[in-house]
Amino acid sequence: MQRFFIFLACFLAIAASALASENVRGKDDKGIFNVVIENDIFAGSDSDYTNGIRFAWISSEETMPSWTQDIANALPLASGGNKRISVAVGQSMFAPEDLSRRDLVAGDQPYAGWLYSSVGMVSDTGKTLDNVMLTLGVVGPASLAEPTQKFVHRITDSPQPNGWDNQLENELGIILTYERKWRSIYEISPFGLSADVTPHAGVNLGNINTDATVGATFRLGYDLPADYGPPRIRPSLPGSDFFVPSEELGGYLFTTLGQRAVARNIFLDGNTFTDSPSVDKKHFVTSLQVGAAVTYGETRLSYTQVFMTKEYDTQKHPTVFGALTLSRRF
Repeated sequence: MQRFFIFLACFLAIAASALASENVRGKDDKGIFNVVIENDIFAGSDSDYTNGIRFAWISSEETMPSWTQDIANALPLASGGNKRISVAVGQSMFAPEDLSRRDLVAGDQPYAGWLYSSVGMVSDTGKTLDNVMLTLGVVGPASLAEPTQKFVHRITDSPQPNGWDNQLENELGIILTYERKWRSIYEISPFGLSADVTPHAGVNLGNINTDATVGATFRLGYDLPADYGPPRIRPSLPGSDFFVPSEELGGYLFTTLGQRAVARNIFLDGNTFTDSPSVDKKHFVTSLQVGAAVTYGETRLSYTQVFMTKEYDTQKHPTVFGALTLSRRF
């Protein structure tokens, strides 16, 4: 635990040192709709973090009400830049490796679901992107993860999960998120392409997740200023719901490496106030993601393959899953 707070203190020091103002581009008049689907079927498995889906909308910069601008500018970690309101809804689910068992699988990922909605603010200066978000939701049977997984497995002719009677109990959840990305810290232009390195740092606080993350993304391709990488479902290595293309056709290959310090993960630690299945989590998790993104006109499509070191002591295999994202500007 002490190492976690040292890690968190380092993150806050990095964020505080980066509050200098940046040049801001003109305001964008379009909002953006995003759909993110994450599933371990892309890795040929069905365990641990097994599925996530998230729908998000961020407003245009021109339609931000003046009173929200005033509130946003008062936030010390998100002052300056063009602002957008963001809203999202989503569901994530977790399951053990052996879906056929009806009893509690000791030492394996507990069955759990997370149904949530989020509201937040995005601030873009062209060089930095700040994201402040409040997420509220529910864990347990009320998350509807059990009927969702059974329905999907039925229509895909996959094995039925039989152990949902052992899932976490109902619990209301809250997460306060802040993250920052610094774009084009280092930039080169080989063979007519562009390349950049984008460091990031973020923190989640709440009874669902309490953790801090640092890392960096390397990208190689065309029209890199359009975004900060494709979006992902939290708590993950970050991308961005926002994108503003300057070319009709763009795209890039990317790889991201990050380190997460974990103080709380309800899906491994179990319920906060009642007894429930749990496993001994690891306090430090390393993540690697590789993928590609393509933008054409007002549409962005991306695929990410995610590799994570083991998240709990008795986990048999590292976590591997894929993420497919579709974004459209309106």
